[in-house]
Amino acid sequence: MKCDAEGFAAMYSAVYVDMYRFALCMMKNPHDAEDAVSEAVLQAYGHIGSLREEGAFKSWIFTILANTCRKKWRQQEQDEKKAQMSFFEEDAAVPDWEQAADVRDAFLVLEEDEQLIVGLSVFGGYTSSEIGAFLGKPAATVRSRRSRALGKMSLILKE
Repeated sequence: MKCDAEGFAAMYSAVYVDMYRFALCMMKNPHDAEDAVSEAVLQAYGHIGSLREEGAFKSWIFTILANTCRKKWRQQEQDEKKAQMSFFEEDAAVPDWEQAADVRDAFLVLEEDEQLIVGLSVFGGYTSSEIGAFLGKPAATVRSRRSRALGKMSLILKE
């Protein structure tokens, strides 16, 4: 698809709020969410030629954003593991892992695809059909995975 900067900006302006909400859900930090959205937009703009039709822009850019968030999230996990290892090396005190979980902790327990589905559904406001189109899965599969994921979160939050 041929697209100039103004055309890209027009398409982006229709989805930027949802992109930020989704990234915030995934990254848990406003600055990290902003970074993820910025990276995704730069990557999308650089590869706009691979978009075949304008109607697919939303799912296309959300796929890029989801991949960017996953990449950043994995990097954060690795950084946290390194920090924990250095913490345990410096101090033998064991943190209290039995504290009640809040919503973000419950969200982190979910598998990556469950986080993506819950994030797009709850924070992005997308329907199961739209999410299914993004992920290449039937809407019924998305609904059942979302239901199971929310059930897991509910159990964690009740503890």
